[in-house]
Amino acid sequence: MRHMLDAFWRAVAYCMHPRVIGLSMLPLALMTLLSFGLGYFFWQSSVQAVELWLSGLGFYQTLSGWLSGMGLSGALTLLPASLVLMLATPAILVVSLLLVAAFMTSAMAELVARRRFPSLERKRGGSMLAAVWWSLVSTVLAVLALLASMPLWLIPPLILVLPPLIWGWLTYRVFAFDSLAAHASREERQTILKEHRGSLLAMGVLTGYLGAAPSLLWASGALFVALAPVLVPLAIWIYTLVFALASLWFSHFTLSALEVLRSRVAPVEVLDPQDGFLPSAPPPVGSPQDPPPALPPASPR
Repeated sequence: MRHMLDAFWRAVAYCMHPRVIGLSMLPLALMTLLSFGLGYFFWQSSVQAVELWLSGLGFYQTLSGWLSGMGLSGALTLLPASLVLMLATPAILVVSLLLVAAFMTSAMAELVARRRFPSLERKRGGSMLAAVWWSLVSTVLAVLALLASMPLWLIPPLILVLPPLIWGWLTYRVFAFDSLAAHASREERQTILKEHRGSLLAMGVLTGYLGAAPSLLWASGALFVALAPVLVPLAIWIYTLVFALASLWFSHFTLSALEVLRSRVAPVEVLDPQDGFLPSAPPPVGSPQDPPPALPPASPR
């Protein structure tokens, strides 16, 4: 816990670094352009498709007639658009995470290593292709887990546990790999992920709960769909900030763990009374550890 908190506060401080602020602009701009582009071409057709699907449901017709009798027929007009926003949220979250991982995490790990661990050797145990494959496989598994767990969301306590747990697992898998890709060997990375799996998963889950903040914006969007062009970029900005903070958090934690791991396998050193720690050296010739010299053969009389 102490190492997690130490890494977190360091990550918060690093968020004020000009390089971090500059790097966060690229995923934000890309995600905003992508959202507006998809919204421009598919928003109206998506809302109409959801409205057509709802009109075929019996309870929707009953609810519509009941609200019309109460003079609230306009209340249902916002439901299709709100459902589209809610269905788009997981896609926005996943794409934001992957964009931050692609454009920020390696640079964040390099910044942390240069400023805090300048002597840490770079063993480059993870290539770019391996990082992309790792992220894609982890994302597919997380999406499948989300789809499989959706029926359990109807149980009130589980909806507060399962989605953050799945998003936390995905976050820790992606950011932990990318933050160690340049500095750790494959064996070192596997050791760190195994030894610190609980802490890394807890960090990912906490990040998942922080990323749930835009859900409040979607609640507002359900009532004021006209504000969606403002709420969507605001939500994307929050996602980008949360994942940038998580990227720095994982970089500080994993690189510190890597330094500790390498110190455990460092050569054994002995303490010299005057000069401090010195590498152990073989005993000098003639010391008690050396065997006694052999006697020359006796000469014949």
